[in-house]
Amino acid sequence: MLFNSITFIIFLPIVFVLYWFVIHKRLDRQNLLILVASYVFYGWWDWRFLGLIFISSLADFIIGQKIDNATNLKKRKNYLISSIILNLGLLGFFKYYNFFVDSFIELFNVFGITLQKGTLEILLPVGISFYTFQTLSYSIDIYKGNLKATKNPIAFFAFVSFFPQLVAGPIERAKDLLPQFLTKRQFSYDFAISGLRLILWGLFKKVVIADNLAKYVDIVFSSPEDYYGISVIIATVCFTFQIYCDFSGYSDIAIGVSKLFGFKLMTNFRTPLFSSSIKELWGRWHISLSSWFRDYLYIPLGGNKVGKWRWSFNIFLTFLISGLWHGANWTFVIWGSLNGIYLIVESFTQKQRNQLYQFIKLTHFPSLLKVIQIVITFCLFAFSFMIFRAETTKDAFLLINHLPQKLFTQLSSLEGFLVPFQSIFSSTKEFSYLFSSFVLFFVIDIFIRKNGIDYTLKNISPFFRLLIYYFIIGWLLFFGAFGEPQEFIYFQF
Repeated sequence: MLFNSITFIIFLPIVFVLYWFVIHKRLDRQNLLILVASYVFYGWWDWRFLGLIFISSLADFIIGQKIDNATNLKKRKNYLISSIILNLGLLGFFKYYNFFVDSFIELFNVFGITLQKGTLEILLPVGISFYTFQTLSYSIDIYKGNLKATKNPIAFFAFVSFFPQLVAGPIERAKDLLPQFLTKRQFSYDFAISGLRLILWGLFKKVVIADNLAKYVDIVFSSPEDYYGISVIIATVCFTFQIYCDFSGYSDIAIGVSKLFGFKLMTNFRTPLFSSSIKELWGRWHISLSSWFRDYLYIPLGGNKVGKWRWSFNIFLTFLISGLWHGANWTFVIWGSLNGIYLIVESFTQKQRNQLYQFIKLTHFPSLLKVIQIVITFCLFAFSFMIFRAETTKDAFLLINHLPQKLFTQLSSLEGFLVPFQSIFSSTKEFSYLFSSFVLFFVIDIFIRKNGIDYTLKNISPFFRLLIYYFIIGWLLFFGAFGEPQEFIYFQF
């Protein structure tokens, strides 16, 4: 079930009314309703997925009890290892089986040995990367003593399958979200209105920006052999904003819907594309995943409390695995590795860059320096997303090769400059609609950079707040890409 579908528009009010007006006096019934609603929501894609999430939830519920009740460290560690093997085993089999088999066959082909692939094709369950990491955090936090195992199966199953954030996050820690299922919830008008603000802004980013950009991005990336220079740059920039608006839009809607039911989820994006360094950007982009890898992989490896070269290894490995987490394709592995390299180089060259800024007097103009740093950071990040979006590594290297080609010719005249735009955008009117929507989004994103959309709107006068609501709704209805609802990009991960 998609947030941007008619089905969800019908589904959400029904669950909301039952939750707050029919069974609001019983916490156990509210949790049971969330569990049932979540399974309906998830099973809407394919009912066969329900068996996997049920098995994963049941296993971790039992293992959590075992870890908590274990009398010695060895037993606790063995139970934790069983949870890790189970969750990563399920994730590895369903997500990476075909990837590793294909890679294995290709490797032998290099040496002239032809292998035949079997007939087993694995269907990727929606959201498996998200809920396996969420249940893993439960087992790990119990092992570390940060959380007590719950004896309430309904609350735990509802926590794992909580429909607002089930298929694309934010990836919540058990110690933060699970206690909310065990505590009586009271309806708050202000909390609900706050949720509706986030839902509105999330829908704007998804339907007006991301879905409208998608068709132009697809034109270039589906036929990379036909496009050069500015065309590749346009598509790459468009995809960077598409994936940001698509994924952050989903996160906003998920957080907003959760607030309607009295739950607080973590912020997943904080206007990352205005970051002035790669380090800052990764502190603002997909925060729930970045912090998960930080706490459960990077810090256990030694974090930054080791030598410089070991730190570099820790960073590179964390980002490489993060890239692989995104999908069974070498393009994701390269994307993750490249961002790890960015961070390492940024750290090693900090002193030299500061000296350069002082030499060319940029430190005398801090605002200009900030803008230059933001532009450089964006270009590096966008380049990595060109590889991320490519369907194969062959396409990725083809796009990299085509990027500088014909660029000088295109920039040497106005006519040459306009040709790439005309090859992607079907009309001037269509481009002007998209451009005006993008400018509106860009201005709002700058305006809310410090405090977020919810806090910003809450702290202006009621008149202007209402005016902004109507303006965004009107723009959404007029410029939104409606019709067949488009899935969120991160559903494939």
